[in-house]
Amino acid sequence: MELNRIETILDKYFQGETSISEEKELKIYFSSSDVAQHLEQYKPLFGYFSEAAVQEFKQTISLPSKKHNVKWLSIAASVVVLLGISTFTYLHQPEESSDLGTYESPEAAFEATQKALSLLSENVNVGIQSVSYINEFQNSKELIFKINK
Repeated sequence: MELNRIETILDKYFQGETSISEEKELKIYFSSSDVAQHLEQYKPLFGYFSEAAVQEFKQTISLPSKKHNVKWLSIAASVVVLLGISTFTYLHQPEESSDLGTYESPEAAFEATQKALSLLSENVNVGIQSVSYINEFQNSKELIFKINK
């Protein structure tokens, strides 16, 4: 009777369906000296669990201090910031140019101004034409939908 019970509990154990009390019963059975011969192969498995429960870890573990790492990390960060600032200031220095937009003669200055104003006028006229299309659309929409003002 007891052997049949142990075999059914063992089957449940390998299927992962045992309770804690049933697992204790298996450990007690396999730690005894009267284990059935066909179940001898499982004795080391349950013997290991009882041995592992008694073992203790007694070695000390030394953890590295974080202050040392933080010190080097802060030094590295400050070096990176200083390099970034110096590179930015080096690359964005004002360039000295001999051409400051001044003209020797008033006629040349007048021609350059006329050319710039002409280009500006052309672009403004294109914008005004676009606005006239919008006004025409607005008028058409008011006629179609008869919007009262």
